[in-house]
Amino acid sequence: MLIPMLLIFGVMYLLVIRPQSKKAKEHQKMLSELQKGDDVATTGGLIGRITGIKDDVVTLQVQEGVRLRVLRSAVTGRHKFSETPKSDDKAS
Repeated sequence: MLIPMLLIFGVMYLLVIRPQSKKAKEHQKMLSELQKGDDVATTGGLIGRITGIKDDVVTLQVQEGVRLRVLRSAVTGRHKFSETPKSDDKAS
């Protein structure tokens, strides 16, 4: 009875707990490495450039003259803008 329970816990650890903790560590590392000028996306879907960082608050410039303050924990990751706009070349 003890061996199946240990096997179930081992499988759960390998498939669920370990990958989650690894992803959380990577996210914390990314948050600690944020710096002014980085383009980031937030959990709310906002995309902007970091113009200031203080403790746990990040100031994002989302448009010229529009700055928003968001929590550092709301940043989900870095975002890369495409330099050349894609155009739809549809034949008419």
